[in-house]
Amino acid sequence: MILRLAWGSLMARALTVGMTVLAIALSVSLFLGVEKMRTGARASFTDTISGTDLIVGARSGSVQLLLYSVFRIGNATNNVTWESFQDIAARDEVDWIVPISLGDSHKQFRVMGTTAAFFDHYAYRGGRALAFDSGHGLDDLYDAVIGADVAATLGYDTGDPIVVAHGLRSFTEHDDQPFRVAGILEKTGTPVDRTVIVSLEAIEAIHVDWQSGAQIPGQTTPVEAIRQMDLQPTAITAALVGVKSRLQIFGLQRWINEYPEEPLLAILPGVALQELWQIVGLAETALLAVSVMVVVTALLGMMAMIFSSLNERRREMAIWRAMGARPATILGLLVLEAVLMATLGALLGLALVYAGLALGQPWIDATYGIWLPITAPTAQEGAVLAVVIVAAALASLFPALRAYRLSLADGMTVRN
Repeated sequence: MILRLAWGSLMARALTVGMTVLAIALSVSLFLGVEKMRTGARASFTDTISGTDLIVGARSGSVQLLLYSVFRIGNATNNVTWESFQDIAARDEVDWIVPISLGDSHKQFRVMGTTAAFFDHYAYRGGRALAFDSGHGLDDLYDAVIGADVAATLGYDTGDPIVVAHGLRSFTEHDDQPFRVAGILEKTGTPVDRTVIVSLEAIEAIHVDWQSGAQIPGQTTPVEAIRQMDLQPTAITAALVGVKSRLQIFGLQRWINEYPEEPLLAILPGVALQELWQIVGLAETALLAVSVMVVVTALLGMMAMIFSSLNERRREMAIWRAMGARPATILGLLVLEAVLMATLGALLGLALVYAGLALGQPWIDATYGIWLPITAPTAQEGAVLAVVIVAAALASLFPALRAYRLSLADGMTVRN
């Protein structure tokens, strides 16, 4: 009976109630959407590199090594000599090792020198391997493989020429040794999409006539002569390492960190990612706090709406009292109305979140590289909805208690 009365009362004020329900729905959808973006972003960062047991570079900080070797952010403090790389590769624990050389760029995209092993062993998003959208790998000295974002932004196709610039923000280009786009990788949602990949030998080749970061004046070695040279690198920036057994990871890490020939650092990608998230955790907390305040604001708006409607409903309350309704019934009626509004708003907010995911998932993945899986509502999301409904019931107690105290005589009095 009271449920039918509450529903009828809400329908009699459909416009006001509808706006309140919409405000709650939008606040709930914002809160759940932010939470899904937060967890999705964290999962996407974690899935940027999969199957790599160690990352090796010059001794610096673990987060710094992770940022420049995987995310192409920042620069290395020093390089790793080729002899040290070979010593690590010769260890019995090492199953595979992929060298990486960074430092040059192409129209603000990072250029990375590596070997064919990179395409065999680099994995992302739970073990997915790199795949070519068109073309092939690094078959020739001046072949280049580009990521999906590089191709889309610059309008490149296989066979197009590429000129690499020296350094990251340099106007000096290696235009005497142009590259050719040999392949374009499929979209991965990782920094690979924004990378131009060439061979280690190619990095050495374009710097044959360079010394101490500058081109030797008047010296230009013909390409035919460069192709005949021994282009083994003298140093690399970092290396990705896979071990034969997980039990050997920590022993190999300790050996690298104590390497006597030069100061090296070996990090576990997962541990370094956790350190990175601790650094950005404050921003996550602030964003979550803003979402909570939006939900609180919507609930306060609902409470204000109930308060403002009390004067209009004084006679309604008095008639119910005159017909035998107890004060507790009036209180329960108003609380039930608030619970119904919060329930409708919470469910509508949940529906908006999943509708937004269905529509925006491909765009978010393509634009920002963040994969937001569409799964059944979790227990945590259910708990959020329950908290919103309970909070609405508690917020409605203040206007409900005021209505509880309204007397029959006060309600029937005509006010001029």
